[in-house]
Amino acid sequence: MARVQSNGFALFTQQEIMNNLSTDRPVGATSVALQPHMFALLLRAMRPRQWVKNIFVFAALVFSEQRLWLFWQNPWPTLRVVAAFGAFCMAASAIYLVNDLVDIEKDRAHPKKRNRPFASGQLSPIVGIVAASILIIAVIPIAVMIDPRMHFLGILLTYIAVQGFLYTYWLKNVVLLDILVLATGFVLRAIGGGVVIHVLITPWLLLCMLLLALFLGIGKRRHELVLLEGGAGEHRRILQEYSLPMLDQMMSIVTASIIMTYSITAFLAPVAPQKPYPMLMATIPFVIYAIFRYLYLIYIRGEGGSPDELLLKDIPLAGSVMLWGIAVLTVLLLFPK
Repeated sequence: MARVQSNGFALFTQQEIMNNLSTDRPVGATSVALQPHMFALLLRAMRPRQWVKNIFVFAALVFSEQRLWLFWQNPWPTLRVVAAFGAFCMAASAIYLVNDLVDIEKDRAHPKKRNRPFASGQLSPIVGIVAASILIIAVIPIAVMIDPRMHFLGILLTYIAVQGFLYTYWLKNVVLLDILVLATGFVLRAIGGGVVIHVLITPWLLLCMLLLALFLGIGKRRHELVLLEGGAGEHRRILQEYSLPMLDQMMSIVTASIIMTYSITAFLAPVAPQKPYPMLMATIPFVIYAIFRYLYLIYIRGEGGSPDELLLKDIPLAGSVMLWGIAVLTVLLLFPK
């Protein structure tokens, strides 16, 4: 029988759900169709806060040698990238739904994830399956309209296949590859943003974004290890393969690499103004501060489990990122190549 939680929602096992499906009866006392907050719960399960990760799509636009981000001169490149951002949001939400459905039992052993709509029993898995299918099917024609050459569609389908299926069912249980695969998702976003406006991204910038994604991924793994303590393996088996000293060492290596790689990008990127001197070097302090602030939040505040939430709620971190963006655009605008 279903267990009733303190929040008033019934928590069902997978077997109970399948039994109800086989008899064409609604799960629990309230059917999915009559769920009062179903759409709000579904939106929450789609994790709109994490759409901020798709901002990597704009990298090619911002750092394009032709200054394509000057939308008052030609709005179409900006509009295409915005559409690509929306397509990645749809694909990411579908992946989040699939991941939550696969990990529904493991999430119930997590002190925070157990409150997610599916793990808490507030939302029927059937709703998630239908919603994920609709999002994946709908995003295909959108990708073709954005880029009729279908290059963007290829990147988007690769992203869905790797992040949504290979990672969910296999790679997230392979030590080190679990972090590397997540990081490649950010690189695919950046490449996708370049494809829709026919712009190639400098390898140094791609490497910088890969390292930044690794930095965030390592911080997230560390937070999970600290939060779950002895029960880490019960929630996610792969956490047994990591230790705090190992993750701290990886964090040190990646932190130094990010600063060096971004500095090289600022000095040598084709888009970087070189006269009277490499002007993008003025943006390096903002990057250093943001990295150090994030490390402070991880090691002193015990944060890092959700980078998107940190970016939205920590004012110093958000401010440094915003000032970096303003500084980059100002340099590129005032000092044309």
